[in-house]
Amino acid sequence: MEIEIWSDIACPWCYIGKRRFESALVDFAHKDDTIVIWRSFQLDPTLPDHYEGTEGEYLASRKGLAETQVNAMFDHVKGEAASEGLEYDFKNLVVANSFTAHRLLHLAKSHGLGTTTKEVLLSAHFEKGADIGNIDTLVEIGTSIGLDVDEVRRVLEGDDFSADVEEDISEARALGVSGVPFFVIDRKYGVSGAQPSEVFASALDQAWTEAHPLTMVDTVSGDACGPDRCD
Repeated sequence: MEIEIWSDIACPWCYIGKRRFESALVDFAHKDDTIVIWRSFQLDPTLPDHYEGTEGEYLASRKGLAETQVNAMFDHVKGEAASEGLEYDFKNLVVANSFTAHRLLHLAKSHGLGTTTKEVLLSAHFEKGADIGNIDTLVEIGTSIGLDVDEVRRVLEGDDFSADVEEDISEARALGVSGVPFFVIDRKYGVSGAQPSEVFASALDQAWTEAHPLTMVDTVSGDACGPDRCD
């Protein structure tokens, strides 16, 4: 079973959704027969590489919110993140364009390190105050998970995997994805948002059952017991 996850590294609910999905997947009976593919998405592709301001200032400006509203939103999201074992630090979060970080993710995917890199990037952005728009920072992240330093720097200083990121974003639009995280199971079932783990578990079971229906062997019925009696 193939599970594609569209998300943005700069999306706080994407990290929470990742945790909740993983909680469901770990208890899924067929988890060893599933493939998870991380797809790129950008909530704000117009962001500069480096935004001169705080996350609060950015959101207040982009969404037209008052400071009190932004702070209330931060408190809510931090609480939800904490319930999943995450320690969000909006005060020290560096606002930056995520496109180059997505290119790093695609490079990592080509080496079989997509999930590992996604986790490290999200943690770096939301918990550690790392600048995901800075190439030196991304090179450090890439090498920390086992990628070759020269390859990472060559890729990030060039244009490699840009087309892959754009293709993911275009495909999301074609599927009708307008917000992330968005989970697609076998290109048949879609789950939108950071749903509770129980929702993901139900979706996984339903998709698996439909893709692997029970086939009865064509034999003469044998003796059996029912709720009321035995033949």
